[in-house]
Amino acid sequence: MQYFQALKLGQKRVATAREYLNTITNGKAMPALALIPSKTNISQPVGEENLYAFVDESAGFILTDNSGYILALVDKSGSSKTIVQGVTKLQKENLEKIFEADNIPKFVGKVILPV
Repeated sequence: MQYFQALKLGQKRVATAREYLNTITNGKAMPALALIPSKTNISQPVGEENLYAFVDESAGFILTDNSGYILALVDKSGSSKTIVQGVTKLQKENLEKIFEADNIPKFVGKVILPV
């Protein structure tokens, strides 16, 4: 896929994921990756599927605040499409219930966050 085609499709998928996440986080979702990171010159948009993941320092990321978790909606490869920073433990528990009710599966694996 050509770069601009992949980027446009990825941006559309990011916008859809962000819109959903904004509805359950009071508008706190930020856009993340529109393209799957690659070491080749092949451009691929992030996947259409949505899975959720909570990231904390135990995952190897250094968080810049002490508020707990980063919530990411990711595709099946772990590329984050939208994120919410500063999620507390109580918010995490409540959001997990919402994802379960909405049939959004939990992502198990390495999450790729924007740098």
